[in-house]
Amino acid sequence: LLADLLRPSRRARAMVPFVVAVSLLAGFAVAQFSGIRLLGAGVLIVGGAWCAVIMWQANGPWRTVIVAVVYVAAFALSHPLGGVIGTWPAVIGVAVAAGFVAYAVMRPGSSRVSTASPPTRSTR
Repeated sequence: LLADLLRPSRRARAMVPFVVAVSLLAGFAVAQFSGIRLLGAGVLIVGGAWCAVIMWQANGPWRTVIVAVVYVAAFALSHPLGGVIGTWPAVIGVAVAAGFVAYAVMRPGSSRVSTASPPTRSTR
């Protein structure tokens, strides 16, 4: 079962931007409502680690590092931003932004078919 969760299937690759955003939201929600910040950090770590494993296998190290840096930066940015616009709006904003960045960085799956045909030599 664990191997299935860590296999970069087409569905798993499509879920990475969603999991990036949701784990930021869920991590904050768990910390906020439980009162235990470490529990929220655990949610962030599990979500981020799953995304990193799938990204690494599907897209290689550089794209994984970009998404990981954006993920951590979004978490860090939400704190000062929360003092300006409120905690929930800040977390929602950085989660959406991080999800969009993850979507933009993800390489299209190898199942896509190119519409460009290679040049051919005419034998006529």
